[in-house]
Amino acid sequence: MLSIRKIYVTLFLIGLFFFPFNDFEGFEPLGEFKNEAGAYFFLLGFLFFGIESLYRGKISIPYKSRIFQVLMVFLIWCVITIVLNFNSVSDSYFKHTTGIYRFIRQFISLLISTFLFLLYFWNVIVRWSVIEILTKIRRVLLYCMIFAFSYGVLETAIVYFNVGAARPILDLFDYFPFLDVNFPPGGRISSVAYESPALGNYLIAVSGWMFSYILTEKNNLYKFLPTLMVLFLTFFSGSRTAMATVGLQAVILFAIMYAMPQYRRTVTVGFGYVAIVAAIMLAANGENIVRSVDEKLKSLNFSQNLKKNVSNQSRFGMQYASLQVFKEHPVVGVGFGQEAYYTRFEYPGWAKKDNWEFKAMYLNKNFPSFPTSYNLYTRLLAETGIIGVLIWCFMIYLCIANSIRLFKTSKEYEKVLAFILLISFTGMSLNWLQTDFFRQYAFWLCFVIMIRLLALRQATQKELQGQSH
Repeated sequence: MLSIRKIYVTLFLIGLFFFPFNDFEGFEPLGEFKNEAGAYFFLLGFLFFGIESLYRGKISIPYKSRIFQVLMVFLIWCVITIVLNFNSVSDSYFKHTTGIYRFIRQFISLLISTFLFLLYFWNVIVRWSVIEILTKIRRVLLYCMIFAFSYGVLETAIVYFNVGAARPILDLFDYFPFLDVNFPPGGRISSVAYESPALGNYLIAVSGWMFSYILTEKNNLYKFLPTLMVLFLTFFSGSRTAMATVGLQAVILFAIMYAMPQYRRTVTVGFGYVAIVAAIMLAANGENIVRSVDEKLKSLNFSQNLKKNVSNQSRFGMQYASLQVFKEHPVVGVGFGQEAYYTRFEYPGWAKKDNWEFKAMYLNKNFPSFPTSYNLYTRLLAETGIIGVLIWCFMIYLCIANSIRLFKTSKEYEKVLAFILLISFTGMSLNWLQTDFFRQYAFWLCFVIMIRLLALRQATQKELQGQSH
């Protein structure tokens, strides 16, 4: 008989597969989640999980976890910032939206990612063993990567190498759920995501899981394929953030492996496979590849491209404006979700000059979407002040520090999971330097996995202490 738990666990795994799919027309009432395919399955799964919890009359909450407690303190502080700024919040009005309504929407969105989904993920994995957590989640993410890579190869063939015969094959993907075939501007690929930066976010989130195959698989060719797929999509996505962050994650990977004698030969073999793939690509279309590499390297110079690149102008202009708001409200900020009411008066002239985005979107009162901050940390500085940022950064520090500790002291599957957590937390915390939203599902999944590993470690230590007595 199909139990309710099997239903919401299955929805959880399907949601993991679809979480990078956001290139489709979504359900408008879901707000910022409307184009997140994974969120549809997570919300439905949470509904079934809620039904089971009501029926059983109990729910598992990791309230004893120090990391979870810090997160709850952060959520409480977000509410406190609104209370302390209530007069100004109640008077705020922009884009036909009041400050109070803006806070309610933003806080609900925050709770969905950091509390509802988190509890859902926790109650899915809390009954799994370490081996089940690793194998079930990683297998689904690998299937997703293979699908995204297949799409990306066809897209690359069309965009970079002008292979017209690949277009009819790519058009077949239009029949797949939550996917509309399109080509992002600028000669880049986006695979199953709606734009290249969104593809970059996905690659940063799953790189640790794909890299981990190098540590666990015996077959020398198969163990490197997931990593090569990540590197291929990262390069052709053209996402500057993804190239820098995934590059750093790869450096951490090889540094860890080289420090472990049993993996030093594997590092050499890995570089060999990269060299072979590069040689094949150069032989296939060397001129395009060399030109593309040169463009990618130049694009990483943000300051040099500041006035040439509208995206850079907007990005740095938004971050500058957030810091200006923080300077005026350094302790508690202006209130969670309230930044846009203040930054619109702080945008620097060099950011707005010859930049259509400000006139058409960010400063346009009739354009419904609020401007993004392009940086979660500067956003939190402006909205929650230095106190909020310190709480948030302390939580991230605990995640990374515990990942390192678990990696050093664990064995076998726990060690592999700790490796994944370290790569993932490092990459996604850096990725928040250019995104300002909390719906990083992979982060909250790693968050609950971390809590689970720490709980298992604590239980084992108590058992050993009991036996010694």
